[in-house]
Amino acid sequence: MNVELVNISKRFGTVQANEDVSLRVLAGTIHGLLGENGAGKSTLVKVLSGFVGRDRGQVLLNDIPVEIRTPADAIQVGVGMLHQDPLDFPPLSVLDNFMAGRPSGLFLNRHQSAKKLISLAAQFNFDLHIHRQVSDLTVGERQQLEILRLLSLGVQTLILDEPTTGISADQKTALFAAMKQLATEGKSVIFVSHKLEDVEVLCNEVTVLRHGKVMGNLPVPAPDSQLIDLMFGQELALPLKPQTCQPAIALQLTGVRFGDDRQTLAISDLAVHRGEVIGLAGLEGSGQQLLLLLCAGLLKASAGTLQIDDANLTHQPYKNFLKAGVGYSPADRLQDGLVRGLTIHDHVALRTPAKGLFVDWQSTLEQTQQAIALFNIRGKADSKVERLSGGNQQRTQLALLPVPLNLLLMEHPTRGLDIESTLWVWQQLIARCKGGTTILFMSSDLDEIMQYSDRVIVFSSGKVSQPIATATLTAEKLGQLIGGRFDPQT
Repeated sequence: MNVELVNISKRFGTVQANEDVSLRVLAGTIHGLLGENGAGKSTLVKVLSGFVGRDRGQVLLNDIPVEIRTPADAIQVGVGMLHQDPLDFPPLSVLDNFMAGRPSGLFLNRHQSAKKLISLAAQFNFDLHIHRQVSDLTVGERQQLEILRLLSLGVQTLILDEPTTGISADQKTALFAAMKQLATEGKSVIFVSHKLEDVEVLCNEVTVLRHGKVMGNLPVPAPDSQLIDLMFGQELALPLKPQTCQPAIALQLTGVRFGDDRQTLAISDLAVHRGEVIGLAGLEGSGQQLLLLLCAGLLKASAGTLQIDDANLTHQPYKNFLKAGVGYSPADRLQDGLVRGLTIHDHVALRTPAKGLFVDWQSTLEQTQQAIALFNIRGKADSKVERLSGGNQQRTQLALLPVPLNLLLMEHPTRGLDIESTLWVWQQLIARCKGGTTILFMSSDLDEIMQYSDRVIVFSSGKVSQPIATATLTAEKLGQLIGGRFDPQT
C-alpha cells in the first residue's frame, strides 16, 4: 500500500513536534525514518497510526485521502504500528493476545485463531508457543507476536518504532527477514531508527527529520557523512568548561556488567578523575541512566568492581554510597527528586539530620531561607515544590544536595530551563568541580555535552564507547557513534 503524508503539523503546547512534514512511502518498499531524540519521528508515525491527532495536513493511502483519528481507524484502513514496548497483555497467553482486538462479535473461535497464529508464525520462522504466558516472553518474542497480530488484522503498512532495541542478534535477523518478506508481498514498511547500520541493511530509502522538519530524503545506501550532516546540522558547540581535573581517581569501574530486562552493558575499565566532568551521550534509553544508577548504588552490577575514592562499593547498600559522598539528581524532578505537597522548608527539614526525636523547625527555617537566597530560588519557605517553575525546582534540587560531594550524578541537568537558568546551573556545577566534585551527567543536548564535558562516553545499541576527549570529538564522529558505528578503538 502506498502511503503519503502531506504537510503534517503537530504542536504540543509551545513545542512544535512536526512542521509541514511530507513523506511518501511506496508499496513494496522499506522506508527509514531517521533522526536524533526530539526530531519528531515518533510523533509523525503516531499521527499516521491514530495515536496522536494532527493539527494540520493530510494522509493519503493509495492516493485516497483518509481520516485516522484512533488506532482502530488505522487498523481499519490497513495501518498498524509496532511500538518499542509492544502493547500487549502480559498476564494472558500468546493465543489470547493474538486474538485481542479481533472484530468477531461475542464469540471467538480459538481453534481457528490458533491455526492462523501457527501458520503465520511458520511463514516468518517465528518460534512462538501459543499457550505460553506473554509475561514469560522476551521483548523480541513479544514483537513477533504483535507483528503477527497486526498482519492477521489485515495491515498493509507496518510501522516499527526503534524495534531493534533490547532484542537478540538472532531475533533481529528474523525481524529483518520478515520485513523484507513483507515488502516482496507488496506491503510497505516504515522503519523508525537512529541506527545507521540498521537503516543501511534494511531500507530502500531514508527520510531524515531534525527539529520536527524534513531535512532530506536519500536512497539507501547513502554516505554516512550526508546522513549525519542531515541529522545533526551545524558543527557542535565549542567547549566552555575550564580545567578542573585533578590527578586523583574518584571513580573506578573494572570489568563491570550491568543492565535491566532490555539490555546488558559492559565496561572493561573506566577511571574518572576528581573534578572531572564526563558527559554521557546517546539516544534516550541507550544505557546512560543505567550507568548513573549503578554509580549511585541504585543498581547492582552482575560482574566486576566499582570503587569510589579508595572504597570498594561493589554490591554495597545505597546508604554506603551516600556516606561515600555520592549525590544523584534525577531528570523527573517531581516524580523522583522532590515530593509533591511538601514545601521547600519541608524538604530542607527532611534533608537535615534530626537531633533527638524532634525537628528543630526554627533552625531548618533559617537554613531554608539561606538556601533560597544562595540559589536564587523564586519562592518562599512555605511554597509547595509543585508550584515552582521548572527552573526553580531544579535550583531547589541543587540546594538539597549535600556539600561537599565526591561524585555527583545528574540526568538532564538543564532540560526545560531557559538560557539564564542553564548558565546559572552550570556555574554552580563547575564551582563544585573546582572543589573536587566529579560529575557524570546525561543529556539529549549534544551542545551541552560538548560545552561542559572534559570527556564523553557514547551509548548505542548496547555498546559503550571508551571516554573520548571533547577537544578531539567532531560532529561526524559523535554522529557515527550515536548511530551505532563503533570502531575497535572505541
